[in-house]
Amino acid sequence: MSRAALLVLADGRFPAGGHAHSGGAEAAVKAGRIRNAAELAAFCRGRLHTTGLTSAALAAAAALGLDVRALDDAADARTPSPALRAAARRLGRQMARAARSTWPSPELDALVRAFPRGTHQPVVLGVAARAAGLGPEEAAHCVAYETVSGPATATVRLLGLDPFEATGVLARLAPEMDQVAARAATAAREGVDALPADSAPLLDITAEQHAAWPVRLFAS
Repeated sequence: MSRAALLVLADGRFPAGGHAHSGGAEAAVKAGRIRNAAELAAFCRGRLHTTGLTSAALAAAAALGLDVRALDDAADARTPSPALRAAARRLGRQMARAARSTWPSPELDALVRAFPRGTHQPVVLGVAARAAGLGPEEAAHCVAYETVSGPATATVRLLGLDPFEATGVLARLAPEMDQVAARAATAAREGVDALPADSAPLLDITAEQHAAWPVRLFAS
């Protein structure tokens, strides 16, 4: 396993489009549920242990080489919001493009052929991790980190939150990210049918509302 490859894949500057998405933070800020660092931490923690765990397990399963069509179906079943499904596939297309340029791989090429309109981003990330020589734990760590780093970065822009405070939130969540990644990788080794389906219904509801806004800073 290349630790350097892990850093490249998890880097927020990796050109996979994540910077344009807030992970639900924009809607939460507008609704008054995120107003400061403490509320950001609560939001990130909730997201990490629900949709974050589910997405991390999908990525870990893809990194293990499990059937991507079954994983795409599993991701669809775990994403009730049409807006979030569309965002996940859009991010998947962007991730595939970046990953194929960075780590050329027959598996990535086959994935793009199988899903010309894109598959869910965690599935693509898992295949990209495999192409980069990473394992399921590393793929799960990438997803766990982006689950909380996206909202933290977005909140700095949305609220003018002190970036030092936002980074402190991420640092304090690090042990929980490790726990979620470990749980995700363990579940992935048991097969597609054993993947978690933890969800956050409020994120689904607000994603549909956010998608209808005529003016917004982030795509989701």
